[in-house]
This record gives sequence, C-alpha cells and structure tokens, in this order.
Amino acid sequence: MLMTGTHAFARDIRREAVKMVALANASHVGGALSMADMLAVLYCGVLRVDPAAPEWPQRDRFILSKGHCCSSLYAALALRGFFPMEELEDYGKDGSRLMTHISHKVPGVEFSTGSLGHGLPFACGRALAAKRRGFDWRTFVMLGDGEMGEGSNWEALLFGAQHKLDNLVALIDCNGMQGMGEVDGILSLEPLPAKLRAFGWDVRQIDGHDHGQILAALTEPAVPGVPRCVLARTVKGKGVSYMENQLAWHYRSPNAELLAQALAELEPEGELRS
Repeated sequence: MLMTGTHAFARDIRREAVKMVALANASHVGGALSMADMLAVLYCGVLRVDPAAPEWPQRDRFILSKGHCCSSLYAALALRGFFPMEELEDYGKDGSRLMTHISHKVPGVEFSTGSLGHGLPFACGRALAAKRRGFDWRTFVMLGDGEMGEGSNWEALLFGAQHKLDNLVALIDCNGMQGMGEVDGILSLEPLPAKLRAFGWDVRQIDGHDHGQILAALTEPAVPGVPRCVLARTVKGKGVSYMENQLAWHYRSPNAELLAQALAELEPEGELRS
C-alpha cells in the first residue's frame, strides 16, 4: 500500500539534494532531480524495507546503478530515517561515508556504484540468488538512459530473461541526456522498447514524474518468468526551472544565489499531495 504524501516526499528529496550538492560544490544534480519522483514512490510504500533494520534479510533490494546521482538517494534514505538528517551536511566531505558516488557504507545502500554498467548485472545476481533460495523479496535497479550504451547491461538483459527473473524490476531514467550531450546524438538507443522486448523483458513506458503511473508500473503483478523494465521518460533537473533540460547541470553546482532560487521554487506551498 502506498503511503500518502509522495509528492511532498519527492519535493523534500529535491530540496535536500540541491542543498547537498551546493554545500559540497559537487555535481550531477540534474540526474538526481530527474529520478526523485521514482524514489519517492519506491520509498513511500513499494519497497519492503525497515529503516530501523537496514540489513533485515527479507527486505527488498534497491540498487542505484547511476551512482553519480546519489544525492537524491541519500536524501530519500535520511528522510525515511535510515540515518540522521544532519549527516546530509557531510556529503562529499573528506572522511564522510556519504561519498559523491553511492557507497554501501551508508545504511540502506546495497551496492557501491560509480563506473556505469554494473548495477543491472549485480541486480540480476541478487534476483537469481533469491529465486534459488526460495526467498520472496524483490530486486529493483535504477539505471540512466546514457548508461544503456554499456555492453554489460545488454549481457545482463539476456541473463535476466534466460533465468526467468520475474522478481527483478529495472527502471531506466530516460531524461535524454548524458555527460557529453543528448543520448540520441551520442549513441541512439531507439527503438528501445522493441529492443528490450526482443531481449525477453516485459516493458512498461511511463511518465517518470507521474506518481500514479510509477506506482502501477512497479506494483502490477509480474508476468510469470519475465523480468520487467520500466522506461520512465523524465526531465533532467526536474523541479528547478533553470536546471530543466540543461546539460550544464550534469556538472555545475549552484552558487548561493542559484541555491536560494532553487529552494524558493521547491517551497511546499501549493504542493500537490498524493
């Protein structure tokens, strides 16, 4: 059952992520904001997790393959109570466990990623282990569309279908941009839905900012023996007007003036509630 307040939760994820990146003079905030709505739905009732027991054996596993966008996931975990909110201020500092690429040293994080193309293969292994041991927990993995240029992902897609991993859900954050430009102009993936279906996956195409569509795609019963891939069309930098669809925010960090503008735009007044 989905908890109430997913839109407010997504807004809070965005606010905290922007603050963290600004404080650390870090980067990758655009891709962190594009996936915030999916994180909000996942952590407001889809994922079976217990913040008081991050290593609970029966938890669902969530793996962030686009590990450079970790500020949003750290924010979601802190907001859910996996670790104190105050620790977000340590993001990117020397000696902090909140590294600027996702770290398994943080409660609630399953796997450290940074070099792209590793999350889906690892998720396949987790899902296969659960099946062979008779466990009912599920594995979810979030990738970026630019990351789909990695050959390791296509090997993993074959593997997931071969082993009938219907306990595995891959979400692809399709914001259309990667480090050096637009995905279509660097290494086009299209027709991506047809390719994924040809590889033996159940494919759902959604608006990655529509919480109802996200929830349905993540909770509809699995097709027996078939892993699921959710293609979520998103906007890089979603929620902050000057960041939306701007490649520069793959790298830039907001200064004090731009941070104030971003936080003003992410104020809760008038926020749509789920």
